[in-house]
Order: sequence, then C-alpha cells, then structure tokens
Amino acid sequence: MSLVHIKESEFEDYKKKELALVDFYADWCGPCKMLGPVLESISDKYEIAKINVDTESSLARSLGIMSIPTLHLYSKGSLLASKMGYMSEEELVDWINKFKR
Repeated sequence: MSLVHIKESEFEDYKKKELALVDFYADWCGPCKMLGPVLESISDKYEIAKINVDTESSLARSLGIMSIPTLHLYSKGSLLASKMGYMSEEELVDWINKFKR
C-alpha cells in the first residue's frame, strides 16, 4: 500500500479506492505531527493520503473540516467514517479494521 500527499484535483479519484484513509492535517499542528509517524507505520498495510488544509483550504472547507487532524475513511467514493484527533497505532488500526470488508 502507500502513503501519498495529494491535492484537491486528485481527491475524487483517490477516494474511489476499495478502502482509503485521508488525513487532513497542517504542518504547524502538534497532534498532526504526532499522528504522522503512526500513519507512516501502517502505510504498508493501508492506502493513506495526506491533505494539507492550508494549501487545500477550499477542499477542507467544502468537507466541513473544522479541526485537525481529521481522518476520513472512504470506500469506493463513499465516506464510511471520520474521526478527529490523535490516535495510537493500535486505536487507528482497530478503527480502520471495523470497516474492512
């Protein structure tokens, strides 16, 4: 699998994957910085995209992202779930696995 940084223009295609996790973050955000290594650690098992809310602010606004980090989990274009704030690797994997088919 992989961890990629994407822009608004790539978002629609990205979320059409079988199961895709999207991390809305900012470089200045402390909890986002803490979550980064967790996402890196699991990126060999899951499709993960990072979207910077400062550079992709119109997308973040259109999706109602009001707090970061915010994680969205998509499957085939549909939003399955969202979660805000830091999670440990175990918590994140448990959360994602609830939605695996």
